[in-house]
Parts: sequence; structure tokens; C-alpha cells
Amino acid sequence: MIRRLMFRATSVALVVFTQGVAMTQSTANKDIVTTAVKAGSFKTLAAALKAVGLVETLQGKGPFTVFAPSDEAFAKLPAGTVETLLKPENKQRLISVLTYHVVPGKVMAAEVVKLNAAATVNGQRVDVKVDGDKVQIDQAQVVSTDIACSNGVIHVIDQVNLPSANNIPVTADKAGTFKTLLLLITTHLAVFSFI
Repeated sequence: MIRRLMFRATSVALVVFTQGVAMTQSTANKDIVTTAVKAGSFKTLAAALKAVGLVETLQGKGPFTVFAPSDEAFAKLPAGTVETLLKPENKQRLISVLTYHVVPGKVMAAEVVKLNAAATVNGQRVDVKVDGDKVQIDQAQVVSTDIACSNGVIHVIDQVNLPSANNIPVTADKAGTFKTLLLLITTHLAVFSFI
């Protein structure tokens, strides 16, 4: 109950300070991309969206919920990661990373704290963890909430979440607890490749 009250107190504030930039409720008249660009602390995110042609999508009707990594969040990635992702040959990987931060619909903070996970636009799910007044989306902590936009909402996170690059059998194998499932899958594949 306390965490919900604290989250709501944050979400109803008329002015939200994000990375030293004031964002007021006037953002509700602007789309997600315009709001992020005007904030001045999402230059890397904006450049990445432009590089893969997702600007127009996130300026579209939506609604979208974006767990937006700030420039500081991108700076925490290992050296060279952003530059590598921005290369044309890595376009699909960058699209996967960016769409892993987008959830269909407008999910406000009061709703986020009730979730254990959320399906992202890239098809994978992010885990949602609430511990007192702290909320995490995968490993990233939510640092600002409910930045209302004309086509959705932005929640600012303090690090970039990276989706799994593995398929289901590889993930199951790494977990080490799905031996029967893996046996069935490999047997099934072997039978059909023989036919």
C-alpha cells in the first residue's frame, strides 16, 4: 500500500524532474518522441530510433508505454556498444533492443506496480519487480514515472535492458532444468528431419 501511495504521489506531481530537465504536464500534448527530444536527456535514444526508422512509429497513434533509458543509462553500457548497435549491419539487433523497451498500451505507474511482467513489442517479456518504493523493469530501476504524452506514457529507467538473443531451446538448455523438454524437442526435430 505504501509503495502504491509513493508511486501515485510521484505520478500526480505537476512537474517531473528527469536528469535535471523539468517536464511539465504540457508534454501530454506532444508525442513520445517529441517529448523525449525536448527533455534533452534522451539524445542517444532519439538517435537510435532515427537510425532504425522507429521515430514515425513512436510518433503514431499508439498508445505506447516506453521505459526510456536516459543518456546516462546508455553511457553505462560497455564502451563501444552504442556505436556497434548503430552500425547498419546491426539494425535488426538495435530494433530488438529498442522495441524491448516498449509495451503496447498506456500503462501508468499505478498499473505497473501491480504487474510481475509485461509483454514488449519485440515479443519478449520484461520482469517487473517492486521492492518498497523502488520499481525495476528487468535490471533497470524506474527513476521517473508517468510522463504523459499524446500517444502514451514514458517511464524513465536508469539502464538499458538488453533482450535475450537466444531462442527457446538455447534458453532452456542454459537454465539446466528443462532436460525433458529439450529431449522432446530434439527427438521431434530428429524425427521430422529424417522424414
